[in-house]
Amino acid sequence: MKKILFITPYPFDSAPSQRFRFEQYFEILKQSGFEITQKPFWDSGTWDILYKKGKLFKKFIGLLSAIFRRYLILFSVSKYDFIFIHREYSPIGYPFMVWIISRVIGKKIIFDFDDAIWIPNVSESNRLFNRFKVYSNTQRIVKLSHKVSCGNEYLRLFAEEFNEKAFYNPTTIDTNNYHNKVRKINKDKFVIGWTGSHSTIKYLDEIIPVIEKLEKSLSFEFHVISNHIPAWNLKSLKFIFWKKETEVENMLQFSIGLMPLSHDQWCEGKCGFKALQYMALSIPALVSPIGVNTEIVDHGNNGFYCRNLDEWESTITQLINDHHLLNELSSKTAQKVIDQYSVASNKQNFLQLFS
Repeated sequence: MKKILFITPYPFDSAPSQRFRFEQYFEILKQSGFEITQKPFWDSGTWDILYKKGKLFKKFIGLLSAIFRRYLILFSVSKYDFIFIHREYSPIGYPFMVWIISRVIGKKIIFDFDDAIWIPNVSESNRLFNRFKVYSNTQRIVKLSHKVSCGNEYLRLFAEEFNEKAFYNPTTIDTNNYHNKVRKINKDKFVIGWTGSHSTIKYLDEIIPVIEKLEKSLSFEFHVISNHIPAWNLKSLKFIFWKKETEVENMLQFSIGLMPLSHDQWCEGKCGFKALQYMALSIPALVSPIGVNTEIVDHGNNGFYCRNLDEWESTITQLINDHHLLNELSSKTAQKVIDQYSVASNKQNFLQLFS
């Protein structure tokens, strides 16, 4: 039986990038004859407080413990056939241990990333550690890897500059076991929805003026599912604290799902996960036409592109007033995900990373 060590930033089942890029394939890997071990950088206690205010001493101790655990990996890495690294080996410093694992111990590294992580992206949530980050580590780990797993073509083209074995491995949805329900059609209530974390809620700021304007003349609710409470003063706003156990049921209340993005290189590297979540549940996605969003959403068929505030306003207005169009779009969303962005459709593509 071959053994895979997954080196990840976050604890198991705690972060969308891990859950939907590889953790949901663990059972498939086991059925294919692999033994799985996962070693996160952050322990669950530190992860729970990492982006909360205060508790700096506990965070510092958690960081020191995490760095020590990373060094300990070197003493056990020889027993694994593949080393799968998601995003980074450590959030600070240079990847010397990756060099040792690859060049000295001679292990096959699979490096996986789903954002343009070589580009500095400073936010309030990561400002504390940003000064210690070395963004050129991405290129270094790509060069040291046996294969590179990239969340979209934009990322793959970057990785290909440093490693010819760079493969497109999309973020996928488990449409058989998780996102396997259909949106509840409620003709009496229209719900504009968004789901995301503290790091992406900033993209909603751009279209809040549109929501403010529309709620003066139209009847709807604006549902925001997140781990960060927004400060907007909207009468239509209903904030729902994100929980894995309820995220699907909460999204099923959406009539449409929003995914606004900024026009920059960081967003070019996004993998369209929000749009995929919406569409898998038969929820039409309204997206900024940036990067992979233009491949996931077919404009006018299963969702819409919104290039500016006028288009956000006119598209949302049209869908609130046209139930027939809304239902027609809904009927075409899930199949696109099942055919091209599901665990089942991507199974063999994922497994070839370990050959």
